[in-house]
Amino acid sequence: MFAEPVWPRVRRSLRALLPWLMLCGAVLSFDAHADSPRVKTYDYYAIGDVHAPTPGKTSTGLMLMGGGDWVGKAFSWLAAKSGHGHFLILRASGGDELQQEMYHHIGGVVSVETLVFHAREAASDPAVLDIVRHADGIFLAGGDQSNYVRYWKDTPLSALLDAHVRAGKPIGGSSAGLAVLGGHVYGALDGGSLRSHEALRDPLGPGVTLVEDFLHLPYLQYVITDTHFDARQRLGRLIAFLARLQYQGATDVVGLGVDERTALCIEADGSGRVFTARNGYVWLVQPTQPPAPLVAGEPLQVKGWRVTGIGPQSHIDMRDLRVRKPAFRALADAGAGTWSLRGQVQPLLVIHGGAGVERAEMTPEREARARDALALALRRGYARLQAGDSALDAVSAAIVVLEDDPLFNAGRGAVFTHDGRNELDASIMDGPSLAAGAVANVHRVKNPVLLARAVMEKSPHVLLFGDGAEQFAAEQGIALVDPSYFRTEERWQQLQKALKEDAAGKRAATGMATLRHFGTVGAVARDSQGRLAAATSTGGMTDKRWGRVGDSPIIGAGTYANADCAVSGTGWGEYYLRVAAARDICLRMSLLGESAAIAGQAVIEDEIPSLGGDGGAIVLGADGEVAMPFNTEGMYRGWIGSDGVPHVAIYAQDALALPSPAP
Repeated sequence: MFAEPVWPRVRRSLRALLPWLMLCGAVLSFDAHADSPRVKTYDYYAIGDVHAPTPGKTSTGLMLMGGGDWVGKAFSWLAAKSGHGHFLILRASGGDELQQEMYHHIGGVVSVETLVFHAREAASDPAVLDIVRHADGIFLAGGDQSNYVRYWKDTPLSALLDAHVRAGKPIGGSSAGLAVLGGHVYGALDGGSLRSHEALRDPLGPGVTLVEDFLHLPYLQYVITDTHFDARQRLGRLIAFLARLQYQGATDVVGLGVDERTALCIEADGSGRVFTARNGYVWLVQPTQPPAPLVAGEPLQVKGWRVTGIGPQSHIDMRDLRVRKPAFRALADAGAGTWSLRGQVQPLLVIHGGAGVERAEMTPEREARARDALALALRRGYARLQAGDSALDAVSAAIVVLEDDPLFNAGRGAVFTHDGRNELDASIMDGPSLAAGAVANVHRVKNPVLLARAVMEKSPHVLLFGDGAEQFAAEQGIALVDPSYFRTEERWQQLQKALKEDAAGKRAATGMATLRHFGTVGAVARDSQGRLAAATSTGGMTDKRWGRVGDSPIIGAGTYANADCAVSGTGWGEYYLRVAAARDICLRMSLLGESAAIAGQAVIEDEIPSLGGDGGAIVLGADGEVAMPFNTEGMYRGWIGSDGVPHVAIYAQDALALPSPAP
């Protein structure tokens, strides 16, 4: 603190002059004692009009962000909660770069101020407290939370932060700033950042530095948070924190781990939703029973603690921790310094090899080949589910089998274009996160579905096309082959027949209906954590021209998945595109509450035929309901579930009992 009382008034005067000083490049730093050698206790920056009236009304809100680049939607939410008024950033390192981001790129506030703390004395400085007191919204930046604990705990500043929220104003934090918002805090006071295996090996060890009675925010008093969660594999250490807190008597404690570029925004009534810029989640970790007795120096033993994923389609009520539409559900076990997750949902995999099958064109040998290929794809995909892998892993594995089989119009069995080339398309979508990837018009990619997944997971884009997609494939190590790999005599002869029909004018008389637009392959799956995924791959239409792209690589048309359903289509792509068929089915299930059977029938058997199109689809609901609507003579199709036996069919008359829904 300053020795003479005149200094607070001087500082407020300087604050009034700050907008003009900042134009001259001024940065204000303040001494701990006016008459002592210079010791900088904090820096102050500002931008905008700090004296303008607050345009709107403030309201209570909590923003919990997991670190990394800012999530724009979450900060816009925080700005609105601040009445679009005066925003304050608190930090213990850095400069004014965050306020520049907030003011110029996020926007929606009349001013942004920044206080950078260098000493504990600053948290009692009257000028600092005056700035905090007049803020409409506060954000605690990332850095080192041990500095926040050392500088702020049990000071007038920490009391003022509590009062700020009680006054109906919002507060948020990211990374280290999030770490101190909970009622229980990992203080990182050992000089480092504890790793999961270290915490699990000795939860009573000196590295588990937990801090109590720091802030007292609504809905967070029984919570300990953690950040950079999945990227840094921090589930293990959060479990260790919870076990330590239970050991210390906090029997009602729960954990919230937040992924990078992801934020949980909590309203005044306790309802929360997730915003993410990188397909992230919030992980709710709830002890279901006390851990085995803790002994210093010995590893933690935990069995069956509940882990619930909160995604962009989810909603959490912080009053009772109920999660609607969870992204995933799992149980966590820990022992011997490691941890694992296991699901409790019955896995299920459904595939198709294309609609438009005509009995007259089939032979017993071809039927047998098709059934064997479908069964193999089901077994390969289901093996991934049995191993605890994700629905994405399962649909990818199943489709690779079908892409490698020349019987199907995908991958090696792709049809030829009018110019005698193979142009392959594929797409994939993750239901919980709504992440998606797709490729179109590739010529050398052995398994387009794997490239589509790489687009989803390794790029900021959704759809890549042609040469650019193949350049990306090479950079990602996706297998490329000579175009001759895709040539089969059967497909070549189909093209020759189509070209002769073109020359004879037969196509002109009957139009597009005579084109073979079938043979697409697809898969949908539900894994043991309840996550849904869908994928589709195709060689397109025989004799297609001009770089035509159908529905298969278009998210929402040929492929779609969300928290409620997963769909892969097969048929006349132009019509699937016009009605956004796959998403239409899912929205009927999500918004209207229709079953998979009813929603699938409405789109595939009613809407598309009414426009002149035909085809089929496979539909999987979150409850495990399966539907396989199609309006042609046959569709290669099959499923595999709890009995581990592939169930396959080809024609509409084939008996194929579907699995009973099993949440």
